[in-house]
Amino acid sequence: EDDSDDVRPVRKPRPRRYKIQEVIKVRQIMLIQVVKEERGNKGAALTTYLSLAGRYCVLMPNTARGGGISRKITNVVDRKKLKEIATTIVVPDGAGLIVRTAGAKRTKTEIKRDYEYLQRMWEQIRALTLKSSAPAAIYEEGDLIKRSIRDLYNRDIDEILVEGTEGYRNAKDTMKMIMPSHAKNVKHYVDTVPLFARFQVESFMDGMFNPTVQLKSGGYLVIGITEALVAIDVNSGRATKEGSIEQTALTTNLEAAEEVARQVRLRDLAGLIVIDFIDMEERRNNTAVEKRMKDKLQTDRARIQVGRISGFGLMEMSRQRLRPGMLEASTQPCSHCHGTGLIRSQDSLGLTILRELEEEGVRARSKEVLIKAPISIANFLINQKREHIGQIEQRHGMAVRIEADPFLISPDYVVEKFKTATRIVPVASATVSSVDISLMEEIDEQVPEDDVADTVETIAEDELPKKRRRRRRRRRGGSDAENNEG
Repeated sequence: EDDSDDVRPVRKPRPRRYKIQEVIKVRQIMLIQVVKEERGNKGAALTTYLSLAGRYCVLMPNTARGGGISRKITNVVDRKKLKEIATTIVVPDGAGLIVRTAGAKRTKTEIKRDYEYLQRMWEQIRALTLKSSAPAAIYEEGDLIKRSIRDLYNRDIDEILVEGTEGYRNAKDTMKMIMPSHAKNVKHYVDTVPLFARFQVESFMDGMFNPTVQLKSGGYLVIGITEALVAIDVNSGRATKEGSIEQTALTTNLEAAEEVARQVRLRDLAGLIVIDFIDMEERRNNTAVEKRMKDKLQTDRARIQVGRISGFGLMEMSRQRLRPGMLEASTQPCSHCHGTGLIRSQDSLGLTILRELEEEGVRARSKEVLIKAPISIANFLINQKREHIGQIEQRHGMAVRIEADPFLISPDYVVEKFKTATRIVPVASATVSSVDISLMEEIDEQVPEDDVADTVETIAEDELPKKRRRRRRRRRGGSDAENNEG
């Protein structure tokens, strides 16, 4: 993780942007390194800038512009001492060397010894490359035991217990090669009780698959992993011991910050991580939570960028993906819910089957339809939707059979169609429709002529009062004129 920290891009701008087809030709033989493994639909990330990681150093055989001290080492005295050590190590032309974070407190002899080991490894890789015919695997990192000792072991660890003779010998040889003075700390576990059972590691690992993490104060975390990001929700739960709501929120958030930093390393969560802390009114409390989170993340080997708590109580952080996460590497999506954790309800799936039966009946292509469904869905159709199925049979003259299949799980069901029916379904008699044009035509033909005459007389009588009103208006006007003349 330290090699990419100090490899800075060239400041000089390129005169032109090359296409990949202009740089790499077909059937060209290249030595490449896998930087990031494939994940889901994303392919693996490859590079021609090789890097070989040791205990205290990272050797980059063909990256001359890289090198120096890891940026995670912030102590000025340590950086100055390591720079002096790095200048005394003779690195071949065109190569670069980075001193890792683990080498901060190491002597010149230890760092130089680690560099010489990486240089010999590179010579072996180059020799094997020239003798091999592509495609071929040239080098791969050591197994789990070697990587654990190389990356995780430090002076704070008192002993390493290894079960199995072969694993113990492997760990012992690796420790002798990396830190000879600490080889005595590797011990062989020979008890009859399995190693993981003795220290309850299995129950601890089972808890890592649970999305809920309990806190000592009574609160809990809920971790949700999605395609876009990882969401962590902090809840107070039973944590009500403090005197005020603000103090309860602060205490729970401080404990949650420590547990989030721990769970991120345990589950190897990577990418964008959003933490929903409990809302706090005072800004100094948010600052205290941010400081606690950053302090606990300092020991993480991955590169992490941490933001501040927003007005909505959300903290955003980005973590480097070192390898596939714990859940991704040890689980697979459910074949029935497809990883969503939800399946269709009986009502929803039953109505879907009824709509498909109705559609098949309208098309009139089958005389009989067989529905094979899970036991719960078959019982729902037979008990709750029996009348609807009978109406479909009578309306379309199509027989419907329902069978319960114990091997099917919702939302899976099977529809089989037959041209011949095992039983005859009587076609229902024609029903009276609420909108029937033929009925209206018969009513129009039976309208009597007397009704027509009555209608004409009524219209004539309606016109009479209009004429009388006009006469009255004229008389009123005439009388008014006579009064005016008088």
